[in-house]
Amino acid sequence: MNKSILVTKRDGKKEPINLDKIHRVITWAAKGLHNVSVSQVELRSHIQFYDGIRTSDIHETIIRAAADLISKDAPDYQYLAARLAIFHLRKKAYNEFTPPPLYDHVKKLVEMGRYDKHLLTDYSKDEFEQMESFIDHWRDMNFSYAAVKQLEGKYLVQNRVTGEIYESAQFLYILVAASLFANYPKESRLDYIHRFYDAISTFKISLPTPIMAGVRTPTRQFSSCVLIECDDSLNSINATASAIVKYVSQRAGIGVNAGNIRALGSAIRGGEAFHTGCIPFYKYFQTAVKSCSQGGVRGGAATVFYPLWHLEVESLLVLRNNRGVEENRVRHLDYGVQINKLMYQRLIKNENITLFSPSDVPGLYDAFFADQAKFEELYRQYEQDPAIRKRVVKATELFALLMQERASTGRIYIQNVDHCNTHSPFIAAVAPVKQSNLCMEIALPTKPLNNINDPDGEIALCTLSAFNLGEIKSLDDFEELADLVVRALDSLLDYQDYPVPAAKTSSLNRRTLGIGVINYAYYLAKHGVKYSDGSANDLTHRTFEAMQYYLLKASNNLAKERGACPLFIETTYAKGILPIDTYKKEIDNLTKEPLHYDWQALRESIKTHGLRNSTLTALMPSETSSQISNATNGIEPPRGYVSVKASKDGILRQVVPDYETLKDKYELLWQIPNNIGYLQLVGIMQKFVDQSISANTNYDPTKFPHDKVPMQQLLSDLLTAYKYGLKTLYYHNTRDGAEDIQNDISVNVADDGCEGGACKI
Repeated sequence: MNKSILVTKRDGKKEPINLDKIHRVITWAAKGLHNVSVSQVELRSHIQFYDGIRTSDIHETIIRAAADLISKDAPDYQYLAARLAIFHLRKKAYNEFTPPPLYDHVKKLVEMGRYDKHLLTDYSKDEFEQMESFIDHWRDMNFSYAAVKQLEGKYLVQNRVTGEIYESAQFLYILVAASLFANYPKESRLDYIHRFYDAISTFKISLPTPIMAGVRTPTRQFSSCVLIECDDSLNSINATASAIVKYVSQRAGIGVNAGNIRALGSAIRGGEAFHTGCIPFYKYFQTAVKSCSQGGVRGGAATVFYPLWHLEVESLLVLRNNRGVEENRVRHLDYGVQINKLMYQRLIKNENITLFSPSDVPGLYDAFFADQAKFEELYRQYEQDPAIRKRVVKATELFALLMQERASTGRIYIQNVDHCNTHSPFIAAVAPVKQSNLCMEIALPTKPLNNINDPDGEIALCTLSAFNLGEIKSLDDFEELADLVVRALDSLLDYQDYPVPAAKTSSLNRRTLGIGVINYAYYLAKHGVKYSDGSANDLTHRTFEAMQYYLLKASNNLAKERGACPLFIETTYAKGILPIDTYKKEIDNLTKEPLHYDWQALRESIKTHGLRNSTLTALMPSETSSQISNATNGIEPPRGYVSVKASKDGILRQVVPDYETLKDKYELLWQIPNNIGYLQLVGIMQKFVDQSISANTNYDPTKFPHDKVPMQQLLSDLLTAYKYGLKTLYYHNTRDGAEDIQNDISVNVADDGCEGGACKI
């Protein structure tokens, strides 16, 4: 190479090119990794050197070359590429590889307005120096390449207009810990910070996007999920739209319960006008959802809920359909259809379902959630009343339309409202659960707003996190991790701001948390069990029992210190009723695993001291945050040994954990013969989970005659989910053949589920 070629360094200075320096950096990145070749990366780079070439461009070309080599046969290239990317990132952030002292870094970014100034008022320089001793910057080298790109794209504090990066990952982790434990006594808080930092920076606990991106910055809204209920009035509809805008702009995912809006043609003002029905108002909500970008972190998204018996249901079910015209479609929202036992019974018995406008049937809508016996009584009464406007449809035809649209769009979700209230930590008569959230794992009480400052309204927020099952060596590991995560998230409720008063009232009175899991597929593979054949049933029962037990214990202990949540009295926990008392007993046919913990003692302690948090568990999709931990997402089986996800940085490849040793143990999505084993496992989880579970149904048309999934199969799976007590169903995935083209590589360019819209963790 001609030594006269000059390179332009990051500070603008020029110097002769030094190929040996490039070689040394790649060699450093390859140290300790298996089956990687430095020369292969250099050859693949194909760098076209020219006078004045920027060193940053050289570095980015090498990173891409290493990333292109990631495969199931050479998974360690994902770490080589990651280390090169970390090197590059630190150079951008600090102009050198070694991070600056923590205190100097915080002081600088507070002055820039990038970090919250409370950090400098809450902690002394001496405390920052102690925190610095906790930091292990080498943990940056444990990230996969996909994780580094997600960090850089979504989580690290930066100027999203210029692309300037201001921090690296270990500063993110330590400052999240410092922010969340700032209100703890000085004699104990550094210990909590140290332990929480260790747990999150070694991927034992996974944090959601709003916390990772926002905590430590001046932005102070970190709840992943927002549930807003809309009443049947213009004031409430306008207040709902305003609340949507406020929360979408704050990075939250939205669930809107809009099922109480009266149907098309209903009388307004005593017959002075005809009502325009639901669709124009759903369009209004869609505009509100899409009106704000979320700081470059992700786009706004919402799921709108309505009951299966709504008079307009046949028009509402096709709102995402590609056929039709703009006037009768609202395609940029997702939809949750609310069903209960009576509706399923009508299907099974091949009977009719009667459709009503909620405005014409007093008491029916409220009873649908709060009192199943009352609902059935009123429903039958209104069916017999000739004076009430109604339409009668065959249950089989209505359910067929529902499942057809669910299959064709993938985004018509299911909420079993009776299970959400009969197997709930809330007393249905006092605090009914009327809706879920964007990703179908939250089940919390709401009350409609009549204006944006309505003191009587209730917007439910849920703050999420997850345990990485891949890091669980013993089920008793949950005890320490549960204590840390409950304390951290509970502190966050007091630390954050509330753009709408109804959300503050609800959050501080109910203090709801939703802690889930990531890496379940890896956990099963490690234990040599499968989704499909029942072999994972007992392990799953033991695992989720331990998780819920230790989370309840942690919240109970916190209640002893800081008091129970103010509305603890509205929970079934206050009566000593636990999830293990209200689950669907069909689960007992799936596993004979006994309970292993002292539930009776915990029950008595909860009755005596209460719980700090009304809810503790929710199983979310966690598409993005699981990537940070190099984990399989949520509870889902992987589509391939290598996942390929599109991002703004291009294609990101990630290999399943421990592929080389466990490749024969993983059960891939399209290897699973049907949904039954998976749905049974979700039912076992739901026995313990006090909120809900983002559970998907998956179909490979090639397994059926004429490459078409029979309607009977779709309905059978829906009824199976109900039988085992599932509260919600999220995506309907159909295999499209992309995996076959790419051998074992799966393509997933969907919007990241919850996180794509907001509530993923």
